[in-house]
Amino acid sequence: MSSLPPVSDLDVRRASLCQLLHWLAIGRVSPMALAEAHIEAIERINPLLNAYVEHSPALLRDQARAAEYRRREGVIGRLDGIPVALKDNFDMAGWPTRAGLPGRTRPVPEDAHVVARLRASGATLIGKTNMDEGALGAVTDNPHFGATQNPHRAGYTAGGSSGGAAAAVAAGLAVAAIGSDSLGSIRIPASYCGLFALKPTRGEISARGMVPASRSLDTVGLLARNAEDLVVLLQVLVGYDADDPRSRRRRVALSPPDWEPGNLRCGLLPDLAAVGVEPEVIAVFEAALAKLPRELGERRKVDFDDWPLARTRRAGLLLMEAEMLGTFASDLADAERPVSPRFRQWLGYAERKTAADYVAADRVLDAATLKMRRLFAQVDVLVLPTTPQGAFPLDGPVPDSQGDLTSFASLAGCPAVSIPMGNLSNGLPVGLQLVGARGSDLRLLELASVCAATLDAAPAYPVVV
Repeated sequence: MSSLPPVSDLDVRRASLCQLLHWLAIGRVSPMALAEAHIEAIERINPLLNAYVEHSPALLRDQARAAEYRRREGVIGRLDGIPVALKDNFDMAGWPTRAGLPGRTRPVPEDAHVVARLRASGATLIGKTNMDEGALGAVTDNPHFGATQNPHRAGYTAGGSSGGAAAAVAAGLAVAAIGSDSLGSIRIPASYCGLFALKPTRGEISARGMVPASRSLDTVGLLARNAEDLVVLLQVLVGYDADDPRSRRRRVALSPPDWEPGNLRCGLLPDLAAVGVEPEVIAVFEAALAKLPRELGERRKVDFDDWPLARTRRAGLLLMEAEMLGTFASDLADAERPVSPRFRQWLGYAERKTAADYVAADRVLDAATLKMRRLFAQVDVLVLPTTPQGAFPLDGPVPDSQGDLTSFASLAGCPAVSIPMGNLSNGLPVGLQLVGARGSDLRLLELASVCAATLDAAPAYPVVV
């Protein structure tokens, strides 16, 4: 055991996953100490943020005791004792999977694939985080479970649909969180909350046991407080799942992190204002680029005139809404515990569309694949803001453009990473997004780590003390 003094609860909530693994290894902290620090913080802060819709201190303590036993016996998993949060659209045995809807109260019998992988790694699962109703939206203002507050400023959105997960990690109510991303649902809240997020290559992490938004777009998403933590989470969760029809069986490993920064070809959109990015976000983005002259290598303007961002994002949204008509059919028919009028209206839009409309939207996926191939024949990485705007008031209008800059990676099945790049004049953070070719997840995370170290723009965690 370490002779160093114990780590304070605040330092526990501030630390990265990798730092906590080191402290656990040398005995400076214990799994039970991690559990108690997070239990105390959740009980005190969650009523203010509404990040969790359900958590169990007793179950977390039980898992921490089991992790301490494994550590005494010398046989431990990669994440043994690390408290992790789950978005409430993943099955966790013995818990309901609500997916932000009022009628889903029955406990499920089995874990989702990623939950089973987390348990096998020794992670301690804290509970379920708030989300947009049916994962349709990017605000996490849920009519049944309430709004999640942005930990940087009360009354502002945390983003969505994984907003509860992002608020929990930023506020130190979880070391990391697992969410989902179909058109930006992990990256948008990362941008608004000042976090690091990875949307992996589609199919690298099994989505079995996750309530689908769109099977053609869905990916498991990862949230953490630095890029290195995302690498550890990816290594734990990646792998072929024969029971997931979209899982990828790799013949070679993910592309290794071997880009040479000086030789990197970095693609930039020629006119961010023309695609709806707000002036303040452009200013923060340009300031971030100015700090990364070597890290981003050669810079090339890339032609996106053939890829209208807003229109293609709407095509992806139609695919989601059409599939949700089937996924949530029983919820839509439940008169005792009805979905919200807004959710019904959004799915009603897809109901009024024709099969030809759906086919036209589906063909956008093929077009995205071809666009991706042409793009990454010219450049190694596409660099752009994560969101066209920063977080906005929950009681104000919701911008239609939230997912315009994140949708391309989703439609093309590419990996994408969001890192903090700076603050707007109102003090709220905004993210920088790195998009790479399929399979370049580790390369993107290495580049994200290098860029983040230079920018030094991550907020002081935990955002809420």
